[in-house]
Amino acid sequence: MKFVKILERVLAAIPIMIGVTILVFLFMRFTPGDPVDLMMGEAGNVTTQEIATLRSQFNLDAPIYVQLYDYLGNAVHGDLGVSYKKNRPVVALIKETLPATIELSLVAVIFALVIAIPIGVYSAVKQYSAIDRVSMGISFLGVSMPAFWLGILLILIFSVKLGITPVQGRMDYGLGFESITGFYLLDSLITGNLLAFKSASMHLILPAISLGATMAAIVARVTRSSMLEVLRQDYVTLARAKGLSEFKVVVKHALRNALIPTVTVVGIEIGVLLSGNMIVETVFGWPGLGRLAVDAIFNRDYPTVQGVVMFYAFVFVLANLIVDVIYTYINPKITI
Repeated sequence: MKFVKILERVLAAIPIMIGVTILVFLFMRFTPGDPVDLMMGEAGNVTTQEIATLRSQFNLDAPIYVQLYDYLGNAVHGDLGVSYKKNRPVVALIKETLPATIELSLVAVIFALVIAIPIGVYSAVKQYSAIDRVSMGISFLGVSMPAFWLGILLILIFSVKLGITPVQGRMDYGLGFESITGFYLLDSLITGNLLAFKSASMHLILPAISLGATMAAIVARVTRSSMLEVLRQDYVTLARAKGLSEFKVVVKHALRNALIPTVTVVGIEIGVLLSGNMIVETVFGWPGLGRLAVDAIFNRDYPTVQGVVMFYAFVFVLANLIVDVIYTYINPKITI
């Protein structure tokens, strides 16, 4: 039964994916600036015939509805087109840059959860204490700070002033690093290159903090609020009356039920991380999916922008589905 429900949710997501694709396709076509004009501007003196030939090659001379029909037909077969700027298949570009984005987002999520959940739980248990007030004040500041501003601030402090961390990129040059999976931390461990592992870790610190700070602040506040509500429930009082230690009462009885709103926020924030990483990756020169999208937008590279946004939409849908499945394990009374 659960598998059927999951399948229904997957099928229901298909119209959403199609709708997002159509909207992005139309928005890009009506955005000021023509990709052919940009490309020909870089080439210097060109003739009208050359411009017409290039527009025909990109299928830009056809009516909008014909372009959309052709694009959707190719997308169904896994063909997202060829990048105007890089002259490479969009699918190949996504596969090439995706590991960098996943690695950054994963480290940012781990950073956020390791900090936020313990702080949220402790603040709820020690409500109105000095630690509670300070941590919630810092979390409010974290929610208010834009990721790009925090990234620039961290660069100025730790890279420019103190010289502790690198400014941009994923790894120092000249380390003789062999990439296997595209995940630099994993590849450096597989090959036993500890120098490369250290370099990749140092390059990850600032962008991961910049990307995960807002998520950490939101998760901490949500965890605290849900824990406060759960700690007032009768079954928690009963557990204490039975003589259980405060640690068991908080972790075993309260935290599990309090995590339901937290899981919801985490699922939403994972999608936000992917959209937010466009700015963070640009600030730190991180060669991931977000930077690919930003460059494509500036160059009016329609196929690349459409392919990346479709992938982002897929991740949002998948994250929501995973959250719903996790619900059923945290609380068996909840169904998909």
